Amino acid sequence: MPLPTLDEFLEILGIYSAAGLTQFSENKFFRRPFRAPHHTISRVGLAGGGPNPRPGEVSLAHNGVLFLDELPEFGSILDNLRQPMEDGKLTISRAAGKITYPCKFMLVAAMNPCKCGYYGHPTRQCTCSPSAVRQYRSRVSGPLLDRIDLHIEVPSVDYEAMRRKDTPECSRDIQRRVNAARAVQQARYAGTEVSCNAYMTPPMIGKYCVLDEKCEKIMHSAFDRLGLTGRSHDRILRVARTIADLDGSEHIRPEHIAEAIQYRSSSMLK
Repeated sequence: MPLPTLDEFLEILGIYSAAGLTQFSENKFFRRPFRAPHHTISRVGLAGGGPNPRPGEVSLAHNGVLFLDELPEFGSILDNLRQPMEDGKLTISRAAGKITYPCKFMLVAAMNPCKCGYYGHPTRQCTCSPSAVRQYRSRVSGPLLDRIDLHIEVPSVDYEAMRRKDTPECSRDIQRRVNAARAVQQARYAGTEVSCNAYMTPPMIGKYCVLDEKCEKIMHSAFDRLGLTGRSHDRILRVARTIADLDGSEHIRPEHIAEAIQYRSSSMLK
């Protein structure tokens, strides 16, 4: 991710101060926060609260990343994320009053395909029954999944791939491409409260995500075939706009919309 702007960093410091923490104590000065709570965290620990309402992990991840490993193990408290992910803020009400903390975070989550972890594995046999697989996956609600833009199924890695000596792309090179795309977005939304494509309003989507005839045909087919919701429709357009920005394209092309749709075709959404 790009380094935070000065305004973003001041917001981060304000939240950490309210929680009695400092970026210095976590060796993260002038960096975006990365929060990775354990799945045994309480509802208050995740969303915030207490007698004197303090920010929870969702607010401590403001302008940064909230990583949830073993997503289904978090249980029912996951539904507390739905409103903050939509609004970018969370209001805590107590008898003494109420307080609103910002929480614009990037949610990154990981989970196994089933309880034993081998569902769909090419060489290991899954020991879960079909009903057990459905029950395990149902711990993550459909409305929450619908709010996650990218769904990536990661296949098992074979021995040859693990021993391969190819040099991967450097993170610094990737960040340069991300910075270039963010600069385009900041210029596009100059004078508004929106800083990047993820926070485009519906009118902005209509203005900046115009589709030509080929793109419209692909989108229409996917909407009917995948049974997309209105929310997922808008999220696909935001992702397609971002892919086009990374590609240095002024307009969304068919390959951009097709790639964005591909990220919504996970078996978790079926």
